Amino acid sequence: MSLCYDGIMKTYVHARLTMKDRAILDDLKRSTGRSESDLVRRGLHLALMEQDGRRSALDLAGRSVGKFKKGLRDLAHNRKHLDGFGQ
Repeated sequence: MSLCYDGIMKTYVHARLTMKDRAILDDLKRSTGRSESDLVRRGLHLALMEQDGRRSALDLAGRSVGKFKKGLRDLAHNRKHLDGFGQ
């Protein structure tokens, strides 16, 4: 089935998942806050990159990205944190 919203064609894909795959999807939904559709789309892009032999730094970092709640929040923007860096 295909639907068109705002000029963007949207299609539906039905997939049969094993119980293990379903558990993984449910865990990812809980831990990331992403929707099933978003996770599937991301998986497609990752599979394509893997096939082409390309991986981004974000992909290599994996699930650790965005997990740290403590530390300096302005590290990337405040130059005083870079004093003495590389010396």
